[in-house]
Amino acid sequence: MIKVLLLTLAIVGLAVLLLGVKIFFVKGGRFPNTHIHDNPEMRKRGITCARDKEFYNN
Repeated sequence: MIKVLLLTLAIVGLAVLLLGVKIFFVKGGRFPNTHIHDNPEMRKRGITCARDKEFYNN
């Protein structure tokens, strides 16, 4: 049981490390912003966020 737990923790730790390579090892690295209003292609197509309409257009 302990072996399975340690193996699981090692796999999860490796996954977190690999997902955060850019964050941990690149100076000024950060996660990409995936919000709709920050995406130039979405703005060009006129696609907006419903939350933005709800909060900012009142």
